[in-house]
Amino acid sequence: MITVNAMGDICPIPVVKTKKALNELDGPGEIEVLVDNETAVKNVTKMAKSSGASAESEQLGERQYRVLITVGEAAAAQMKASQSGSKNRGQDAAQPAGNGADGCRTCVGTVVAVGSDRMGEGSEELGRILIKSFIFALTQLDDLPDKLLFYNGGAKLTVEGSESLEDLKVLEEQGVEIMTCGTCLDYYGIKDRLAIGGVTNMYSIVETLQNAMSVIRP
Repeated sequence: MITVNAMGDICPIPVVKTKKALNELDGPGEIEVLVDNETAVKNVTKMAKSSGASAESEQLGERQYRVLITVGEAAAAQMKASQSGSKNRGQDAAQPAGNGADGCRTCVGTVVAVGSDRMGEGSEELGRILIKSFIFALTQLDDLPDKLLFYNGGAKLTVEGSESLEDLKVLEEQGVEIMTCGTCLDYYGIKDRLAIGGVTNMYSIVETLQNAMSVIRP
């Protein structure tokens, strides 16, 4: 068993450390991850499951959590194939990142990255009107984006009371994945008011942006 001590580490360090440990396994096995907050538990668990592994968590004490990740034969094979695909992409810089022939398992089409609860500079009131109009306009596109990422002030758009919630629900119902930065929700004290989509971390945000064919920033 590999033990990852991520106590006291801020996002996205626990996920980065865990991902590194998964790469070091080189086969089936178990990884024990120690963290000090529930957001890290959720982020690590989500990353592990997205890799094909299983994950269980438990609270050991006040601000002490343990995530046990179990990598079976199938998950180990999947991760090995994914690592091999990443190496091949690095060796062929001319190959488009979204080409299925390169073995990319995490590539996405269009990602919309929203970093504020308003759009543009100048009037704050106008900016809020514009971002609401922007999200509504997304619902009217013939080709919808694959993912919407919300971070910093943009996190306020996915919580209760947001004027964009109905439009976001329309997008989610049509298959658009909506993710909000957990650290940002914590910072603004609004995590318990999240009303749409899921919670993500900075590592996943960077990975999603890196693997996107197109990124739109309002």
